[in-house]
Amino acid sequence: MKALIPAAGLGTRFLPATKAQPKEMLLVVDRPAIQYVVEEGLASAADEVVIINSHEKKAIEEHFSPNPELVALLRERGKDAYADMVEYVGNLNVSYVYQEEALGLGHAVRCAAEKTGDEPFYVLLGDVLVPNNKMLPAMQAVSDAHGGASVIAVMPVPDEEVSRFGVIAGEAVADDVWKVDSLVEKPALADAPSNLAVFGRYLLSPRVMELLADVKPGVGGEIQLTDALDAVLKEEEMYALIIDPADGFDTGTVESWLETNNILWKQKQGR
Repeated sequence: MKALIPAAGLGTRFLPATKAQPKEMLLVVDRPAIQYVVEEGLASAADEVVIINSHEKKAIEEHFSPNPELVALLRERGKDAYADMVEYVGNLNVSYVYQEEALGLGHAVRCAAEKTGDEPFYVLLGDVLVPNNKMLPAMQAVSDAHGGASVIAVMPVPDEEVSRFGVIAGEAVADDVWKVDSLVEKPALADAPSNLAVFGRYLLSPRVMELLADVKPGVGGEIQLTDALDAVLKEEEMYALIIDPADGFDTGTVESWLETNNILWKQKQGR
């Protein structure tokens, strides 16, 4: 089972900081943002993380590559704690596929089809960090309880923010689980079937990957993952796990990235 991390985007909201440095490599407290996501993937049922990368973002691959020369130099200088960190990150089980054109999230996920084969897979959006690593196992438990169904993470959002997100329609089957009937992309509040917004963590059946091969460009001329999820709902059940917004941290804008740094720094300091 693989955990997929799409990482080929341009990071335009962070320019000029991301002109030469991938947004995924921006520091969050003490490590690059993407390292949190990789560690989360490897703390789940996945045995490998697959980063869907751009050929221009070599810094991501260099970060997760072994560097025995640096490790040896650090140990020679008595900096064993730093050497251990460098050695650790270079040995994480990460591989890469490439998205040659930025044609949407669905297209990015489809680029990893050969990696996932006929197995379920996770999709972890890199803008969202889940440092406690508990969300994917909770989603796996929901899937296991419902015959291997696809599961998406959702969170309640205020009325004034509903129109910014994809939201689900369906009904509750437990305190924190809904059976999904459909997904509505950025509805007006009056048209929204719920206030439960898609969060950026997915556990998807192999059928979703198959259906992505036939998805036509949608909103913005891009191949949307949401369209494949709508299609799979005609064939399979899907569930949503309602998560606590405090369990995840957004880094998708400069403001939210700064806020995430502040919150996680305080947590690291025990405050």
